[in-house]
Amino acid sequence: MRIADFVVPDTAAARAARVLAEEYQPPAITAHGIRSWYWAEAFAVHDGIVGVDHELLWVAAVLHDVGTVPEFDAHAISYEHAGGHVAVALTTGAGWDAERRHRVLDVVVRHNWPSVDVGLDVEGHLLERATGLDVSGAEPDVLPEAFLREVLTAYPRGDFAAEFGACVVDQAARKPTTAARRLVDGGVVEKLARNPLEQLGRPGSVGPG
Repeated sequence: MRIADFVVPDTAAARAARVLAEEYQPPAITAHGIRSWYWAEAFAVHDGIVGVDHELLWVAAVLHDVGTVPEFDAHAISYEHAGGHVAVALTTGAGWDAERRHRVLDVVVRHNWPSVDVGLDVEGHLLERATGLDVSGAEPDVLPEAFLREVLTAYPRGDFAAEFGACVVDQAARKPTTAARRLVDGGVVEKLARNPLEQLGRPGSVGPG
């Protein structure tokens, strides 16, 4: 399993999602989104999941945290709902039909669910697992270590743990009824710091086992 096995969609929506992410998000958050896409695609291959909408998954992955940035932070709704609506606006401009636009909203929102049944939402299931790996270190031994290292080298974690931790703590304080509060209460800041990917992404690191 290699990065080259997964081709980033070359469509108007996919290109626009990356441009928007790079213009508004801190680099560490955008790198997190891209890593999450690779983890999601790799989980699909590992589990033999077929029928993945790769373009939709890319847009959702790259923009799933865009609701944390000041320009798109909505005071009345969770950051995942705010980010999902940004993805709806972007894909409307790209000509997606209404059903697919609302699918991307669902996927972004569901990435913050505790779990997503693959029978309910394939892309939501994959993105939830992928972000679980990148944020909390869930399922660290499922994907090949060489692949993890390759992605981490291409898209380093940098200050992601500190930056994202601060974002979620801020969201939880201002929006205590949203998923951000559950994440903070569940120890997400500590999980970010202890994530085995933090160590694995350092040059010369030795993997588990």
